[in-house]
Amino acid sequence: MTTRLSFRNLFFAMACLFVAAAHAAERNVERLPRAFPKEQPDKIEVIEFFSYGCGHCNDFHPIIMKWAESLPADVYLRRVPVAWDSRQWSGLSRIYYTLETLGELKRLDNAVFDALHKERRNDLVTEKGAARWYAGKDGNEQKFMAAYKSFGVASKVNQAENLANNMGIASVPTLVIEGQYKVQGEFEQMLQTADQLIERARKK
Repeated sequence: MTTRLSFRNLFFAMACLFVAAAHAAERNVERLPRAFPKEQPDKIEVIEFFSYGCGHCNDFHPIIMKWAESLPADVYLRRVPVAWDSRQWSGLSRIYYTLETLGELKRLDNAVFDALHKERRNDLVTEKGAARWYAGKDGNEQKFMAAYKSFGVASKVNQAENLANNMGIASVPTLVIEGQYKVQGEFEQMLQTADQLIERARKK
């Protein structure tokens, strides 16, 4: 009788902890007023809103990229740089889309964070400074400048800014799952919540 009671108490305690953890995860989720279209409608989308200039984004970057490596085939990570109409952060958004256009994002993504937060390269927020930095990374400065000033990159920067404004992104890093759920908080908690929302979306 005593053993059975202890087991029931233990089971009840574990159930309470599970519910408490679920409620804690839900508290860092905000449902958007409407669902936004995804880039890949047939897959589950996770958007990371970030900026190279953000110290928290710098800390979060290796964590989320490692998490993204283990995502199943039906889920993809979409990264969106934000600027909030800041001329300096807008320049950093241009670097992101310039590197993407040149096929250099995988090679130099981490290096941009390092240049800003470890090397203190404040000149990266300017066109000439970014081009000089790229040349120092064995890149062609003229090709970088051409892409940096291109209509395509400017359009992507504007689209990213509009998406962030329409989704009400007020701080970074922020995740948006399936164009519907905005997730913020501690890094590990954000990713745990993202995993839960991914599973919910898959069941639907």
